[in-house]
Amino acid sequence: MTNLLAITSSPNPQGVTSGLIESFVETFKYALPEANAVRRDVGLTPPPHLDGATIGAYYTAPDALDDSAKELLALSDTIVGEVEAADIIVIAAPMHNFGLPSGLKAWVDHVARVGRTFAYTEEGPRGLLKDKKVFVLGARGGNYSETSPAHAMDFVTPYLKTVLGFIGLDDITFINAEGVASGGEGVALAHEEVKLAVTALAA
Repeated sequence: MTNLLAITSSPNPQGVTSGLIESFVETFKYALPEANAVRRDVGLTPPPHLDGATIGAYYTAPDALDDSAKELLALSDTIVGEVEAADIIVIAAPMHNFGLPSGLKAWVDHVARVGRTFAYTEEGPRGLLKDKKVFVLGARGGNYSETSPAHAMDFVTPYLKTVLGFIGLDDITFINAEGVASGGEGVALAHEEVKLAVTALAA
C-alpha cells in the first residue's frame, strides 16, 4: 500500500496552500483509492518550538534517556515516524515574510534528528531517509519565480531544498501559486500543475 503524508502549514484553513493540498490529496485518493493518507496540520496546531532540554534529549543515546527525556521526545518520535512511514510527502508551504510559516519551521526542527534522520560520518553528514517523493506546494503574494527580479527574495525554496536534502529527501517537486495578490491566475495554474503531477505520479 502507498502511504501519503500531507503536511498543512497555513494558519488560515481557507488559504491558497490549504486548497492546493486538498486538491492534491483528493486527486491522489481518486487515482489510488487503496492508498493511505495521513494528515498533519502544523498551521492550526503547530508543534512547540525546540527548547534546550529537547535539544539535549536529541543528542542523548537512546539507552541513556530517562523518562522525562523520553516524554520530551514523544511528539518528535511521532512526527519522524510519520515521515519514515510515508512513500510520498506533500508539504503546503506558503511564503510568510519571504520564509516559512513558523509552524512548518518547528516541524522541520522536530524531523531533523541526529541519529534518526541524519548521521555524522567520516565523509560528512548523511541523510537517512531514502526512496521518498516530496512535493512542496507554495503560494506567494508576489511573483518570485526564476524569471522574476524578486526571485532572490525567495528563501522558502532554497531552504527546503537544503534541509530536506540534508535528511535524505532530495527528490522534490515545487509547485507555486505566484502573484496571488494580483488575482487568481497563479492559483488556477498551480491547481492544474498539481493535478498533472498527481496523474503522472499515479500512472
